[in-house]
Amino acid sequence: MRPIRVLVVDDSSFNRKIISEILEGSGQVEVVGKAFDGEDALQKILRLQPDVMTLDLEMPNMDGFAVLRWVMANRPMPVIVVSARESDRSVFKALDLGAVDFVVKPTRTASPELKNMEAELLAKILSIPSLKLDRVRKRLDAAAPMPPDPPPQARGARRAEVVALAASTGGPPAVQRILQGLSKKILSPILVCQHMPPVFTRLFAERLQGLTGRTVHEAVDGEVLASRTVYIAPGGRQTRLGHQGQQVVLRVTERRAEDRFAPCANILLASLAEIYGKNCLCAVLTGMGDDGTEGARAVHGAGGIVLAESETSAVIYGMPKEVVRAGVADHVGDLEGITDLINRNAILEENSLQSP
Repeated sequence: MRPIRVLVVDDSSFNRKIISEILEGSGQVEVVGKAFDGEDALQKILRLQPDVMTLDLEMPNMDGFAVLRWVMANRPMPVIVVSARESDRSVFKALDLGAVDFVVKPTRTASPELKNMEAELLAKILSIPSLKLDRVRKRLDAAAPMPPDPPPQARGARRAEVVALAASTGGPPAVQRILQGLSKKILSPILVCQHMPPVFTRLFAERLQGLTGRTVHEAVDGEVLASRTVYIAPGGRQTRLGHQGQQVVLRVTERRAEDRFAPCANILLASLAEIYGKNCLCAVLTGMGDDGTEGARAVHGAGGIVLAESETSAVIYGMPKEVVRAGVADHVGDLEGITDLINRNAILEENSLQSP
C-alpha cells in the first residue's frame, strides 16, 4: 500500500516540525507539505492533493474553521484537528464543520512534550484508509431527528433497565443523533463511553444537554444511577457500575497503567452485565479498534441486548465490526435502526405501556 499523504497545517514552525517527524517516523505516512496558515493551506491542498490534513484551529489570516468550511464544500478530505486549547469548545465546532477527530497538544507552546501525543496521532492518521468520508458529510447535512412516541408494548415486554453507548472516531455526532432521536418518555438511564480526553468529556456532556434537552453530565464517583439521566464517562478515567446497599451507583476510578483506553467500553459494559444481567442494552458504534467487544460479549452472555452499528452507517467500521465478528451482536443496523430498537426496549413512563 502506498503511504498516506498528509498536509500538516500549523502556524508554529516547531509544531509543524514535530508533527511531521511523528508521522514520517511511522514509515506509513508521507508528509507532502506543511502550511503556516489557512491561505497557505488552501493553495497547498489544490497543488499537492493530500489524502488527509492535520489542522490547527487558531491561526492568523485564515483560521482552521474557514479552512474546514472550504475543504468540505470544495475538496472534501479527512481532517484531524490538532488542538492546543484543552478546555475550548472550538473542537466541537470543528466536528460540526466536518473534522473527523481531534488530538490535544500536551502544551500550548513549543515543547518536546508534543512527542507525547505520538501514539494517539499516529493511530488516528493510520485509520484514515478505513474511514468513510461520505458518511461524515451525510451526517453534516442531516436534520436532527424528531423524538417519536414509541409504540405501546405490553407491561414487561420492555426490559432494558439501563442503556449504554460505546464509540470512538466519528462517535460524537453518532451519539448526539441517537440521543436526539430517543423518546422523551424513556426512563432508563443512559451511559456513554466515548473515547475522548479529559476536560472534553465534560464539554461534550454540556453540549449534549443543550442539544437534546435531556439531563446530561459527566459520571461522578458514588452517584446513584437515576432515571431520565445521561452519564458521560470522564476522559482519562474508568467508569463502571457497582452496588451500594440496594442502590446501583457509578464507580469512577483512576486509569491503570495497563489500560489501553480511558474511558474503556469493555470495563463499562462488563459492569452492566454483572449488575443488570438480561435487563440491559448496549450499542457499539463507529470507531477504530476493538474496544467494546469483550464487554458486549459479557452483555450477550448475560442475556442482554447487543446492538452494533452497520458497515453502511459507521464512519469507521472497526469497533462494531469486531462485535459482529465475535458473534455477539443481536442486531446490526444504522443509527436510525439502533435508535428505534432502544426506543422499543428501554423502560418508559408507566402511562405509555399497555397492560398485558
